[in-house]
Amino acid sequence: MIGRLALRSLTAHPIRSAVLAAGFGAGVGVMAILLGVAEIVLDQSRAPALVGGGDVIVRLGPQVPARLVMSGTLQSDALRGRVAVAAPGHTSALYLIHGGKTTRVAARGGIPSLERALGDPETSAIDAWRDLPADVEWTRDTPERVLREVDRFHPVPDAPAWASSWAEWLYFNGRAQDARFYLTFMVGPVQKDGLRTAGVRLQLDRNGKVENFSAAQPISQADALKAPELTIAGNTVRLDGLKYVVSLDLLGPNRQRLRGAFTIEASPGKLVPPIEIAGARGWRSGYVVPVMSGRLEGALEVNGETIPFNGGAGYHDHNWGFWQGVSWQWGQAQQGDLSLLYGRVFPPKEAADPDRIPGFVGVLGPDGPLGYATDVTISETNDANGQPKTITITARSTALGSTAFGNSVLDLHARFDVSSVVTTRRSAGTDLDFLQMRGTYTVSGKAGDRPVNFTAPGSAETFRGR
Repeated sequence: MIGRLALRSLTAHPIRSAVLAAGFGAGVGVMAILLGVAEIVLDQSRAPALVGGGDVIVRLGPQVPARLVMSGTLQSDALRGRVAVAAPGHTSALYLIHGGKTTRVAARGGIPSLERALGDPETSAIDAWRDLPADVEWTRDTPERVLREVDRFHPVPDAPAWASSWAEWLYFNGRAQDARFYLTFMVGPVQKDGLRTAGVRLQLDRNGKVENFSAAQPISQADALKAPELTIAGNTVRLDGLKYVVSLDLLGPNRQRLRGAFTIEASPGKLVPPIEIAGARGWRSGYVVPVMSGRLEGALEVNGETIPFNGGAGYHDHNWGFWQGVSWQWGQAQQGDLSLLYGRVFPPKEAADPDRIPGFVGVLGPDGPLGYATDVTISETNDANGQPKTITITARSTALGSTAFGNSVLDLHARFDVSSVVTTRRSAGTDLDFLQMRGTYTVSGKAGDRPVNFTAPGSAETFRGR
């Protein structure tokens, strides 16, 4: 019935029906053409030639420093030989105001010499476009300068609610066949005399025993801001190229004297970039790992006994922030060319909701990150005395990432079996004690395209109520 009615309607007005059919056909055809053209235009808009030439475009979020990528990741062994020219660019919206009218203009900025090296036809045709002094800073950037930038100390922020708890420190640890050390160069808040509290502490783990050595002396704010070039009570940290050079002269509780020097070598593509959390009333906490795993050379001497670390493995990180009411979970280990790092910060409730701060787990290979995740669970099991016995870390990320070394998927399970604990009583105002632990990690899973399965010594930190 419906078909018969439709046929009679069309045949009753044949001319109108023909025009209508032709119109519908033309509309569908035009739409198909437009969709095809739109796809071509979209592909062309993403073409490297339209944004300065080259073969590959790397798009970075605002939280990733472009200098770090240019002088860090792109300088890794996996990529250095394949990068002919790296030219940073930036797009923005400008507004042209003329005759009472405002016109939005899409603008792109870059470094002329690098744009020309990529074969960009626009900059090549305008001789007046030359590198300014600010551009030259980019073209002369080196991995060492980037390392100094990420490892610098920060001026104390103007946040009166938290000011008394500001601290910043350089942390190193190293291991050889028969010993391990854990070293902190810490600078505290500004005192009434304008100086800042500062101290050096080293824990030496050998022969099943942990020995503590330290020194303290206030330093000026100007000297603190020279970091990573830092001197506290005659103990020094220097950065020579990509090599950290540390010299020590410390005393133990029984007037034992520890002297020595060591070096840890950084790698341009093997660091964790700066991460900072901000909260209410100016609260801040930040973290960067300039050396996830580096070659360790040197020796320490205790009462005439030499403890060699030549050919060992070293680690270096750097923390800053307000620490009133703050606690955290953290750990790291290295095995062969793999490095594991995990952590979570718990800010005071007055600054931020601790339950909304995610944890982080990352695995680095010989040339950079293999996988990372923020879907993380960190579970601690105590012994009969309330001390940590085991720590279990699970991490999973399912979205394919865009690292230069493959996908960033992480599916990892790690167990840390605690062998020793050093407890530090924190200052007044908190009922939490700080625990530094040594032990063994058992790790299994997959990081990116690489299976991960190893057992290795490592360290961890956490807190316990008194």
